[in-house]
Amino acid sequence: MPYLGGALALGGVAVAASRRRELMVRWCAWAVGVPLVTGAFWLGRPGAAAVAGAAGVIASLEFGGLMRLGRTDRVVLAAAVTGVVLAAWLAPGQVLRAAAAGALAVAAVPLLAGDTDYGLHRLGAGLLGLSWLGVLAALVPLGASALALFVAVSIADIVAYFVGRRIGGPRLSPLSPAKRWSGTLAGAAAGLGVLALLSALSWPTAVAVAVGGPVGDLLESMVKRGAQAKDAGRWLPGSGGLLDRIDSLLVALAVLLVLR
Repeated sequence: MPYLGGALALGGVAVAASRRRELMVRWCAWAVGVPLVTGAFWLGRPGAAAVAGAAGVIASLEFGGLMRLGRTDRVVLAAAVTGVVLAAWLAPGQVLRAAAAGALAVAAVPLLAGDTDYGLHRLGAGLLGLSWLGVLAALVPLGASALALFVAVSIADIVAYFVGRRIGGPRLSPLSPAKRWSGTLAGAAAGLGVLALLSALSWPTAVAVAVGGPVGDLLESMVKRGAQAKDAGRWLPGSGGLLDRIDSLLVALAVLLVLR
């Protein structure tokens, strides 16, 4: 908590010196969100489950909007993701069973509707959303490690953005023309530094931040490009939607789970 408070204070000074309204709005959102999330993790597994569940519902609705899913599809997807999160909290040994039940529920919606025109799209989008967003359940067992991972990938994103714009160089991927290899490498270095500062540096967390973070960003860029949308939402000041803020964290969590 002292490190996070210090980082917010230093960030506030840097943002004020830049006099850029966009950065000021984003910092204000961070100043409200970081204490809330940190306080939830301070409560242990119940708090982490509350954060993961709330994030899962919001991200499911945003993802459903990007994929142009109907209300029923979005509600069932959000319920399936929430079920996986609750299983990680209340019955850790039943997470796979909860995920399988959620997949069946997601698949049942277009099947029972007899949708011959868009059923395959609804099925594929729903299963992608469940496998992508269901990883939020990892916040429950990982606890403080997940919080450190989120801070690291967030700092890496910010550093990658500014360094990539300043230095330029080869593009990272056609999926995101604004991202450069120079920024990605600089962001990875910054993320590893944050992990070391928070005493959370290990080879699994290092790979999760350096590789999983950028891949998660590109994955959401692919989804948004397919949907011809700039952001997943408009309600989060300076970041668009919640999915725009946690895209890197999702794949980083998945990488950490695999390596652990």
